[in-house]
Amino acid sequence: MHEAQVVALLIIEQICRLNYSKSQRLADRTRGRRFPSMLWCSHVQILLTNDDGIYAPGLAAMQRELAKMGDVCVVAPATEQSGVAHSITYLSPLIAKEVYDNDRCRGWAVEGSPADCVKIALAEFCPRRPDLVISGINGGLNAGINVLYSGTVAAAIEGAFFEITSIAVSLEYDEHPHFDKAARLARGVIEQVLEKKGPELQLFNLNIPTRALQEPRGLRVVPIGVTRWGEGFEKRIDPRGRPYFWATGRTPEPVGEKETDLLALAQGYVTLTALDYDLTRHDMLPRMEAWGLELP
Repeated sequence: MHEAQVVALLIIEQICRLNYSKSQRLADRTRGRRFPSMLWCSHVQILLTNDDGIYAPGLAAMQRELAKMGDVCVVAPATEQSGVAHSITYLSPLIAKEVYDNDRCRGWAVEGSPADCVKIALAEFCPRRPDLVISGINGGLNAGINVLYSGTVAAAIEGAFFEITSIAVSLEYDEHPHFDKAARLARGVIEQVLEKKGPELQLFNLNIPTRALQEPRGLRVVPIGVTRWGEGFEKRIDPRGRPYFWATGRTPEPVGEKETDLLALAQGYVTLTALDYDLTRHDMLPRMEAWGLELP
């Protein structure tokens, strides 16, 4: 492409952005519509968040890789929010500020939960409605029933609430994690998902075991394992004689012959699971209606 053509496209992009007013953007967000299909819209707009915080190395690694796919808007918690699940802030104001590394903008730091970050990003910070929401890379797997506790997965679910395809990405905990390798692997999977999934929105959970970065075995599309976590607490006494407790729950061992994310991860496979935030047992509803329940 000639230099003059590049300049022309940049001018068209700026005109499109200026003509598309803030009120129109807000209306489109509210109605869940995509933005007008213009030349500049062919570039993927990505919202990146996490639950480990704005300074997490996994977030930075994922940002570098996603920048090869499109424009990345980073909105992440100001501090670590691991295990907060889908909590939101509504009894106090959300404080947000842009964070810089010298002259480079790292992104928006929000004093709230991962779900808060997605909500405020869509309402205030994203230049246009994102085509994709990525949450991660989390430092630690989010597999099995841990998806119910995970702030990383909750952020992806929040994106799906807004009818945006969303993917949570997690890397097995390691003292010396290779987030750059994991980010490259994740980007490769994300690009394939976007190419093959079709036009409907989707919600995915991607987990990467450390073994897969040294000796890749492949990828497994699997359901989550619903084995209960081993719960335990270690009781200690503080200097004032008051008891306190450290949670010592361990990752559940995969059981049974059915392949789940827990089993596949233990075998060294990368796992991808399609999730749904609709918790209704639809198969039970007709049976429950037949119970003839009445108010007392």
